Amino acid sequence: MSALDLGTPRILAEVRDGVGWITFNHPERRNAMSLDMWQGLGIAAEAFERDPAVRAVVMHGAGGKAFVSGADISEFEQHRADAAQKKTYDEIAARGHAGLAALSKPLIAMIDGYCVGGGLAIALAADVRFASASSRFAIPAARLGLGYDYRGVAALARLVGPSVAKDILFSARFLEAEEALRVGLVNGVVEGGQLGEHVAAYAAQIAANAPLTVHAAKQALRAFEHYSDGAPGADAVAALVLRCFDSDDYREGRRAFLAKRQPQFQGR
Repeated sequence: MSALDLGTPRILAEVRDGVGWITFNHPERRNAMSLDMWQGLGIAAEAFERDPAVRAVVMHGAGGKAFVSGADISEFEQHRADAAQKKTYDEIAARGHAGLAALSKPLIAMIDGYCVGGGLAIALAADVRFASASSRFAIPAARLGLGYDYRGVAALARLVGPSVAKDILFSARFLEAEEALRVGLVNGVVEGGQLGEHVAAYAAQIAANAPLTVHAAKQALRAFEHYSDGAPGADAVAALVLRCFDSDDYREGRRAFLAKRQPQFQGR
């Protein structure tokens, strides 16, 4: 067993028997992603990619209540209060996203509890997702007034189809684990007490397979799923997202969330 130094205790990484394990370790906030966690995630993914002993990677959350419950909204007033700050925030978070996207080894998300917003985006970066029966999924952007980037929307729509993606994004409702399985958001649902054992065995099975064959399969499927940042309409979507981040509604959404009250949106 070997552990990596990621510069923060809020995210942990270690290698066990050919499998890299990434733990989102912020249980007091249901593993909500802070800026230091995004940085640590990128470091861990890059280290696992370079390590020839790592044959598969598993991501999971600490505490048994959440995989990742989204971004740490308590940081938003300081780090993500408008479109300009969003740009800086996104540049830091991009290393984490890029590390996961560049990982050539199978990536598994082990989801136990809430998997919400940015947490679901992280889970969508995985090749395979397993969830406990008590897990819940949502993208609550429409309840906060923020915009959801093209890449995240495209990844969701490729997995569950445009109609289900629209339902998830427009309603901002929660999906229980069985519905997530039915619509294809996860590959399997396992009773909570057996989830860790199930995923560990599954990762070990992958690690025992021929790595060149697995790598070739992942690259072929990545090519099949490929999307372009320059896709028609992507620039227009980016402009609409920035408009959300500069809106009065986004300020109202943040304040209402922190005050634990219902937001009153005005469409401006």
